[in-house]
Amino acid sequence: MDQIHMNFDVDYEIGIRLLISFVLGAAIGLEREYNSKAAGLRTMIMICLGSTIFTEVSIMMGGSTPDRIASNIVTGVGFLGAGVIFKDGLSVTGITTATTIWICAALGMAVGSGEYFIAVVSTGVIIIVLSIFNKLQRVVERIHQTRTYKICFADINDQKTQVELETHPLHFYRKRSIKENGKYTVVYEVTGSQKNLVEFTHYLKQSEKIDSFEY
Repeated sequence: MDQIHMNFDVDYEIGIRLLISFVLGAAIGLEREYNSKAAGLRTMIMICLGSTIFTEVSIMMGGSTPDRIASNIVTGVGFLGAGVIFKDGLSVTGITTATTIWICAALGMAVGSGEYFIAVVSTGVIIIVLSIFNKLQRVVERIHQTRTYKICFADINDQKTQVELETHPLHFYRKRSIKENGKYTVVYEVTGSQKNLVEFTHYLKQSEKIDSFEY
């Protein structure tokens, strides 16, 4: 019977790459964890480390196409990212988390291929975009944002209420109208400042002529 020989050579270069991958994944994961996002610290570390390992193994296996495993990381991570995108009412959430998962895998691939400069600088830029630009986005949203409202009117023939809605200091765009089971529903795309949108939402809550609404 042939003896099985175990190859357990210590490669310090690979060890350093895995450590760097861990640190970069943890840096992004901490930001995500701090903001209570679906993909947090452990998830980002695992994605970054996994991408590094796959890239290393792909290079080691060599062959005519040494990138054959690494090239499929993008596809695999795409499915993973799709799992955190949800449709909440009329809005879609989780897109930023999905793109963070995608780019975290790219960082792991960069580390695995020995491109440390790209990985480290990119991590810094990503953290800036996720943290500082998030605050900038909130400032912009206070000044100007767009919401999609689905408003169901209590009386199908009440045209006065529809006109009254559009007198608010907001920009209204009627996307579609729906008549179903004796109910009349209009989907509006409403644009304006956060303050005016909050006041408009409060008006919808108080109005007896509005049967229901969502945005």
